[in-house]
Amino acid sequence: MRLGNAVLTRVVETSFEPGVEMFGHTPERAWSDHADLLVPTFVNPDTRRWRVAIQTWVIDVDGLRVLIDTGVGNGRERPAIPVLHHLDTGFLQALTAAGVSPDSVDVVLNTHLHSDHVGWNTMASGGAWVPTFPNARYLLPEADFRYFCPDGPGCDDAARLVFDDSVAPVLEAGQVELFSGEHQLSDSVWLRPAAGHTPGSSVLWLDAGRPAVFVGDLTHCPIQIPRPSDPCAFDVDAAAAAATRKRVFTEAARRRAAVIPAHYPGHGGATLVARGDAFQVDGWLELEPI
Repeated sequence: MRLGNAVLTRVVETSFEPGVEMFGHTPERAWSDHADLLVPTFVNPDTRRWRVAIQTWVIDVDGLRVLIDTGVGNGRERPAIPVLHHLDTGFLQALTAAGVSPDSVDVVLNTHLHSDHVGWNTMASGGAWVPTFPNARYLLPEADFRYFCPDGPGCDDAARLVFDDSVAPVLEAGQVELFSGEHQLSDSVWLRPAAGHTPGSSVLWLDAGRPAVFVGDLTHCPIQIPRPSDPCAFDVDAAAAAATRKRVFTEAARRRAAVIPAHYPGHGGATLVARGDAFQVDGWLELEPI
């Protein structure tokens, strides 16, 4: 679809359904109160499980091809998350079928360095992990790099696996650019810090005539639209994540910018309006729903 002078492409890697207990501070009644928003696209009414899409967003604008987040990747050791362990999908074929060849990508942005956002940074070749996008600059938030690197405070066994197969190879190839604070990519694209989910979580703002903000894991499920204070279990700092979510949602509503998260199925994103301390969907993106 077009967003002003930009072209937005969505490429889905996989999907799965974790339990709603990931939202431990969301009361049981809230899921029923917001059923019109959630069911059946975002919550499976038969299993009462939350639906997650693992997907990559590609923006063509200002002469750049920017790829936002790279999913899980094939053949990864992810024993801490069985659904992602040794995944085998046709993601690269889907990317190419969408008209996005790996060598055509100019910039790869990892909004943060969790396993489901960095996996296709690399691919297996000749018994080693090599950069999937050979001509791209890989933009990584410096705060996350310092937090999850082998000497960082957030580096446990699971994070070390992710760093070793999805970050270190592009670092060694000289393709990594660490950023912090606000970072302008082009006339229409800039990055801003959005800490909370992880220390370095960032969002990408696009304005090429029709504004949008790509928020990564600032929100995992639309239950957080009417209930922006509700955390997800994956947040490193839940209070900071909630404050950031409200701030970004408020700015997006004021600017009439589409909010495009990493993991929403359905139409993938929406414009929001503020209603007191909460928000509601004003309109979904004009993308084919999944």
